[in-house]
Parts: sequence; C-alpha cells; structure tokens
Amino acid sequence: MTFHKEGYTSLAITVLFLMVLNALIQFYLPQAHTLKWIIYILSFMFLAVIVQFFRSPFFDISIDETTVLCPADGKVVVIEETEETEYLKDKRIQLSVFMSPVNVHVNRNPISGVVSYFKYHKGKYLVAWHPKSSTENERTTVVVQNSEGVSVLFRQIAGALARRIVWYVKEGDIVDQGQQFGFIKFGSRVDVFLPLGTKILVNIGDVVKGGRTILAELPSAANNLAQAAPAIKSVPVEVLSTPTEAPVGDEEPTVIENEGHQQELPLVIDHPKVDEPKAEKKVTAAKKTAAAKAPKAKGKKEE
Repeated sequence: MTFHKEGYTSLAITVLFLMVLNALIQFYLPQAHTLKWIIYILSFMFLAVIVQFFRSPFFDISIDETTVLCPADGKVVVIEETEETEYLKDKRIQLSVFMSPVNVHVNRNPISGVVSYFKYHKGKYLVAWHPKSSTENERTTVVVQNSEGVSVLFRQIAGALARRIVWYVKEGDIVDQGQQFGFIKFGSRVDVFLPLGTKILVNIGDVVKGGRTILAELPSAANNLAQAAPAIKSVPVEVLSTPTEAPVGDEEPTVIENEGHQQELPLVIDHPKVDEPKAEKKVTAAKKTAAAKAPKAKGKKEE
C-alpha cells in the first residue's frame, strides 16, 4: 500500500492546516484540555480520511485479452443494453461502477491495446447515480482497441463531490490491462461499454475491485464482426482461358494449374466448314490449268 501521487498536494495542505489549527488552540486556550483533545481527535480522523482517499494498493495483475478487468473499486450499479452515441455509434452493454468516498479512486485500463480515441468533456456535477450523469457531467471518454480488433469504451465521470478528473492517456498510446489510466478525486463513477455478445460475470449490487475483479469475457473478433455486418456469400467465378494455336486436325493437351495440382484437358480445334460445290469447282479449275500447261512443258524438253 502506498500513497498516490495525486494526493500529495491535498495531504500537504491538510497537514499544514491541522498544524496551524492545533497550534492556535494550544496558544490561545492552554487550559481548555477537553476542547484540545476533541480537536486532536478530529484532526487525526480528518488526516486518516485524506490518507485513505489517496491510498494506492499493490497487487499482481494477470493479463488476459479475452477478459475485461474492473476499472475501479466500488459497486456495480448499472448493467443494461444501450446506444453509444459519442464514438462507437452502435448498441453496447453498459456496465457502471460507483465509487464511494471510502473506495480506492485509482482508475485502471480494463483491457490491453491501443488508445484509438480520447476526449475530455466539461459538464455538470450531478450526483453519480443520476441517469444523465454519463452524458452531462464532467467526464473523459477513452476507447481502447485490443490486438483482435475488439474496442471497449470507458468513461470517468465526476460527481457532486468529486470535481476533479485526472487522466494519463492520449490517442495512440499502447496501454496494458490493469495499468493506471486516471484518477477521480473523492470518488464518483466509471462506465464501461462492451460489445454485444460479451459474457457478463457480475451482477448489479456486487462489490468489485479495480484491476482484480473480472467483469466480463469478450467475444472473439469473428463473432463481433458477424454481429456487425451481414454474412458474405461466396460466388463461383468462371475462369476463361484463351487456347493456343495448333496445327489443323491436331489435339494438344492444355494444362490447368489449380493450387499446386495439374489437370490435363484435350484442346479440340474445330475446322471451318467448306461449301462442297465451291470446293469441287476450285478443284476442277486447278486440273484444267495443269492440263493446259502440260504439253508446253513436254515440248520444251524434246527440243
């Protein structure tokens, strides 16, 4: 257990204030023993509250890309299907954890991946359990996409008492599951928006621990894509090949390669049909020409 860095200023101011208060009581009311003891006790209690507000426990974190870790200590107050309208623009399962002033206020990444979106929103300070606090209060929105392409959105939401949100991430950062991504002073609420098909492992009213409690099991990227897009049908494609030239009357095998296998198919060349009467006329004319030239050739030979 350590004291979180976000509490250094608050702790210093508290200690200084209590020291001055007790010094004044001791100086101006030295005989008021009962009052002094009351002030001492109240001072100690107030200091203890500040220390527990900013405590930061140490523990081992088991990273699992198929699961969603709880981002904060607190109680589960919302589990419902809703429309995420800021970035994802689709239906999601919203899971909200309320942090009371006595809880650890460290916020941790629910999954590992790349920060694909971050935005800080100024807003109101409604009580954390108000239905509109998720969209109207001061808040930050973070989206992390894991190695399988599954995106999870989560928000830090300020409340009526907690009026300061601190964050440590920006777009493009590579983050680890369970790593600190922010801090909300004096408690409030964290919302997590999970893909449809996620298996929720907690119930409303459960007390959860940030970085230790497993909230849900994520669907695979294939299932997530199947829910978001219609099925793609395979269409057979006919491949047309141009036959190579071959001598008339011959048949040559054509080799078709398909994924490492060869298959031989006969290449059949159709000969053009010839009009028979025209063919006969051409043959007769050729014979007459040859007969007319024959005597002349013989005469020349005899001379």
